[in-house]
Amino acid sequence: MKKEVIYLTKEGYEKLKTELDNLKQKLMFEIAERIKEARELGDLSENSEYQEAKNEQGRIAARINELENMLSKAEVIEGLDTNVINIGNWVIIKNLETGEEKTIQIVTPHEADVFNNKISFESPIGRILVGKKVGEVVKIKAPKGVFKYQILGIKV
Repeated sequence: MKKEVIYLTKEGYEKLKTELDNLKQKLMFEIAERIKEARELGDLSENSEYQEAKNEQGRIAARINELENMLSKAEVIEGLDTNVINIGNWVIIKNLETGEEKTIQIVTPHEADVFNNKISFESPIGRILVGKKVGEVVKIKAPKGVFKYQILGIKV
């Protein structure tokens, strides 16, 4: 059976690893302390602090499990170049109508974060940009219409 692989940029891998480490610390110390304090309050069947702490412990444990699973399947994308847009590259594009320039990073779906200009390669914009070169003009469909962008640069 073929092992499922989750591709991540180095930055994305490190971010997930840091989150995992932080959650393990929180689970081991903070939540354990909250549960201990709640137990000391008496009857656990009517102790909302205890129930809340146990629920939080369950949520954190589930996220830890999810992160460990993802990281065990992770393969860091390496060997990027600046000739052709690929996952992990930063891309400088210019809207040919407005002249506005944007820098975005093409990432995996697990790392996508539009608020930080990280666009999934599976998104409509990502699918259009992957494989393109500097100087090419692409048309990107958006809710407000179709826009033409020129690729000004590709960075690692």
